[in-house]
Amino acid sequence: MINRNISDKLTSLANQVPVVTVIGPRQSGKTTLVKKYFPKYNYVNLEDPANRMLAKEDYKGFFEMYKEPVIIDEVQRVPELLSAIQVMVDEDRGKNGRFILTGSHQPSLQRGIAQSLAGRTGILTLLPLSMNELAEEGLLEELSTDKLLLKGFMPELYREGTREPIVYYRDYLNTYVEKDLRAMLEIKNLDKFLRFLTLLAGRVGQVVNLSAMAGDVGVSSTTLSEWLSVLEASYIVYRLRPYFTNITKQQIKSPKIYFTEIGLASYLLGIETENQVNRDPLRGNLFENLIVSEVLKSRLNRNQNPNIYYMRTAKGVEVDLIVKKEEKLYPFEIKTSMTPNKSFSRHLLSFVEAEKNALKPRIIYTGQSYPQFNGVEYVNYKDLGNLICNI
Repeated sequence: MINRNISDKLTSLANQVPVVTVIGPRQSGKTTLVKKYFPKYNYVNLEDPANRMLAKEDYKGFFEMYKEPVIIDEVQRVPELLSAIQVMVDEDRGKNGRFILTGSHQPSLQRGIAQSLAGRTGILTLLPLSMNELAEEGLLEELSTDKLLLKGFMPELYREGTREPIVYYRDYLNTYVEKDLRAMLEIKNLDKFLRFLTLLAGRVGQVVNLSAMAGDVGVSSTTLSEWLSVLEASYIVYRLRPYFTNITKQQIKSPKIYFTEIGLASYLLGIETENQVNRDPLRGNLFENLIVSEVLKSRLNRNQNPNIYYMRTAKGVEVDLIVKKEEKLYPFEIKTSMTPNKSFSRHLLSFVEAEKNALKPRIIYTGQSYPQFNGVEYVNYKDLGNLICNI
């Protein structure tokens, strides 16, 4: 098993609060993680129909069978169970680490946590593997850029004897549609939803105009907005929101769309081989997606708010990624190039000049790291994990 960077936060929270909730996309490693660090806990999976029925119809009998401390997996399947956990916690607030919950962050789970477990639970978000985690296992160096963009970061794909990425992501998508999507939405035409998802993959790293896409999909922009919210809630996509700067008031105000799992985006684009990745006109967008998702993982693995943004003005000044920490702004430009170019730094330097709290502009690219070139630092993307940890 690959060690997860979030593990220290997990064990620490269990000593601080009575309930720890680990949320994230399907198959990101939540169950494996909590079982490893709480091996003596009872365990129950609510995907099992018998367990689910017992939890719904006789919660007292459920907790007689699965006594605390207990891991309750896929708790979003019975969100009403959270009210029972609240009562049990309030009867004895002196004990911590009593319940470890895992689940996909669906609206029902979100409401249940807000209504029943506010002030009683610590929440962690686990996304797929990070480059930092692969590096610590000695697996990153052997993976080319194109291989990473094709294979992605789902833990299952790094287990010996597993499926090929194209087969894995086909099955993953079918599982998501069958188990998660049907529970959240009543979609009359799944083909249209999958078409929307595929169109989003073709727009990674771009501002998405739902009104323009509505005609291509064949549904209203209101419906697309609802679908996009569900995709975000279930951690299929991430909306990178704009940062409003002092450069000009004429800025792009809509978010950009990225996939939390780059391998799924490549699959939706019909990419099957590394050679295809290398020739694909969206390779640069996919690489940008990889970097944004890696920064997001690094922040969440340390239980920090993402606080990441982009900036683009109507006049074409753009900063691909901005990390905000303690009112300081750390801007990044993302390039697939292996060679430094002074044109890469133009927008970064404009941003730093305009924003008094901006510092340490950096280019994340595929070439050699340089501490200084034309006023900015160049960082090889495989060193990104250590860099973000030090921000």
